[in-house]
Order: sequence, then C-alpha cells, then structure tokens
Amino acid sequence: MEKLEKEIMQVTKELAVKFIETQRLSPSNFEEIFPALYRVVMKTALEGAASLAEEDADER
Repeated sequence: MEKLEKEIMQVTKELAVKFIETQRLSPSNFEEIFPALYRVVMKTALEGAASLAEEDADER
C-alpha cells in the first residue's frame, strides 16, 4: 500500500501544480482544496485497484 500512497501523493501534487498554474488554486485556498483533491485521487485509485482485482478474479 505504501507504493500506492506515494503515487497518490505524486498525482495530487501534480494536479495541484497544474491548478496553481491555471490560477484555480492559490495559497489562500490551498489548505482547503488540497485535502479534498487528495481524497478524490485516493478514492479513484482505490476504486480502480478494486476493479482491476475483480477483473483478475473473473479471468481465473
């Protein structure tokens, strides 16, 4: 799980940088937005992992 958590953090940081570059995220709202962004990325990654595990189980 540690590898997945690192990847989730990396994707979240990259998204935050893009949002900062496009001025959708600023230092004043960073503390509010970053945790929500992290949760969305984590939820998506975990759902994707579960879906892949299900597909693997179905193929066996």
